[in-house]
Amino acid sequence: MLRVVAAGRSDVGLLREHNEDSFALLPAHELFIVADGMGGHRAGEVASQLATSTVTAFFDSTMREDATWPFHYDPALSVEENRLVTSIKVANRSIYEEGVRAADHRGMGTTFVGLLVARQTNRVFVGHVGDSRCYRVRDGQITLLTQDHSLINEYIRTMPDLPAAQRDELPRNVITRALGMNDVVLVDLLADAAREDDVYVLCSDGLSGMISDEEILDVVTRHEDPEVACRSLIAMANDHGGEDNITAVVIRLVDADRDFVPKRAPGSMEETRQVALPDFNDLTVEQARNDLLVDIRDDFDVCATDPAIRVAELKSSRSKK
Repeated sequence: MLRVVAAGRSDVGLLREHNEDSFALLPAHELFIVADGMGGHRAGEVASQLATSTVTAFFDSTMREDATWPFHYDPALSVEENRLVTSIKVANRSIYEEGVRAADHRGMGTTFVGLLVARQTNRVFVGHVGDSRCYRVRDGQITLLTQDHSLINEYIRTMPDLPAAQRDELPRNVITRALGMNDVVLVDLLADAAREDDVYVLCSDGLSGMISDEEILDVVTRHEDPEVACRSLIAMANDHGGEDNITAVVIRLVDADRDFVPKRAPGSMEETRQVALPDFNDLTVEQARNDLLVDIRDDFDVCATDPAIRVAELKSSRSKK
């Protein structure tokens, strides 16, 4: 059986004033999310955070049930697939209704990519809307598992012979599908047979738009520790211009019966350590999350810019108990 080692990181980017990206690591469910919001008056930030919080709440409330309410259960899909798709649809409706209710949030939306690990069957499920991406790194090769729901990608798909000059004139930031655009949404869903040492990378277009697939492959291959890989990916995107918010989540599948001790890249000064998800059989969800947050950030407190994870605060709260 495989187990999961994961980390995530987000950065505002060099040319942005605030971060409209959100990500979530949900180890109790072995679910990992990246969302990239859009909309004025910080509405994009609201949309992406509403996406991650709604999906989190859905998985928490249905932990011991096969619930898909208010949507129908699809018998052609597994339980895990039904839960993932339903959670995204619930998030879409929440964002859409908030946009209708609040004038400042009208027209807001967010991309979404979520990866769910089913360890009992060694399967990985990816739910996707928009142009945030999921890559798989396997045997020294990188594969893009998702298809961008963007105007330029629609043109390329329908007109593969479009001359490069005309292709370059197409707007690259027009999304054709996102959560919150309508009260219903079509979710792309894919299943992947997982293998030991597979690495999955979830990212916003602030990362994939600034660095090439080959560069992502190089970073993930050189840095076995997901936390170090995330930091290196974001640093590279900033070095290449940092034009947008940048978010990366790196998920590595390892043998559950072996200790995972990540190797340092040759010549690297990075401190590496195991960042493994704990066994949740005997832990409450809250205890598990706290343990994970401390484990991920323990050696990296000096550069912990993510406001959702403050090691100093977590340590302080624990010491007072």
